[in-house]
Amino acid sequence: MKRAELEAEILTWIAETPWTPEPARFERLALSLFEFQFSACDPYARLCRSMERIPGTVSRSEDIPAVPTGAFKEFDLRCFPKDETLLTFCTSGTAIDRRGRLHLDTLALYQASLLASLRQNFLTDLVGQRATMRFLAPSAEEAADSSLSHMFEILRREEGSPRSGFDLSEGRLDLEAFASAIEVARSEGRTLVVAGTAFAFVHLLDAVAAGEAGALVGGFDLPANSRVMETGGFKGRSREIPREVLRAKIARLFGIAESRVVNQYGMTELGSQFYDSTLVDPDGPRRKLIPPWTRVRFVDPESGRDVDEGEVGMIVIHDLANTGSIAALQTADLGRAILGAKGERIGFDVLGRELGAEAKGCSIATDVMLAASRRGNSG
Repeated sequence: MKRAELEAEILTWIAETPWTPEPARFERLALSLFEFQFSACDPYARLCRSMERIPGTVSRSEDIPAVPTGAFKEFDLRCFPKDETLLTFCTSGTAIDRRGRLHLDTLALYQASLLASLRQNFLTDLVGQRATMRFLAPSAEEAADSSLSHMFEILRREEGSPRSGFDLSEGRLDLEAFASAIEVARSEGRTLVVAGTAFAFVHLLDAVAAGEAGALVGGFDLPANSRVMETGGFKGRSREIPREVLRAKIARLFGIAESRVVNQYGMTELGSQFYDSTLVDPDGPRRKLIPPWTRVRFVDPESGRDVDEGEVGMIVIHDLANTGSIAALQTADLGRAILGAKGERIGFDVLGRELGAEAKGCSIATDVMLAASRRGNSG
């Protein structure tokens, strides 16, 4: 199946509501996408050959080789000619760090996937209402290589009111603009959506505690039906706060229930994201919801085999929206499936990062790819 045909099918699936898991559909598309990516990306093909898993010998999606996210720092894992690159997103890091790169030659699937999940799991009852949105993150103009800033810009453009905007610039929170937006939203009775990185919320909490935010009449309480999205790790950019503590502090600051503070789990190397369930299923356990065009597995870091349902393992994500790079990714994060009353999987939880996992996984994949390349060149 050609890439254009694959993307047309995946786009159709993403547009369907309500979300319905279809294992046979996923398997068919995943295997076809594997065949395409094996033929289009040489570094990936070298890894697959070294594992003796190539199209024709792989019959299940879970046997498709997953690339450690760290390998995106070492290789250009793209399935199209370099000169057709439309946009490149980079992982967080300093100027001296090697940064992972996701290259895109089209934004159609990327944007369709992110909007579908945002509308389903975060905006939910606000779709089409043009709520005011304030982002504690740099704009896409300032951070052109940030997938998160791009996501926020798409959200602002597609669902935000004209008063929506970004309140972090050149590493500094504009507390005056942010406080003014809250006051205006309260005076108009307009729902406010606040989204930002974990470290930005930590800085906001510190600024409020230090009295740097000024005297805001009524505090930072948000209007009715408002909500907050918190995403991203700390990556050494601020003091770290356990996620449950941060969520409670954010809820208290904004005068909202903790169920209205939603965490997003995503990464630069992925085309899809995962959101807490609390706005969709406020009475159920908090867990990450899984779009049907993705699959999440949990594997033993030593053997690579799936752990028992509900047991802790390293998170492997298979994302059909990643047509132009690699669909199957092994993260450096630990997680576990969340099970329902009948033992069925209803979502998953992210438990943190396994120390050294990214470096180890990247090193192994890099060694394999380079060794296979040398063998190919000497043959």
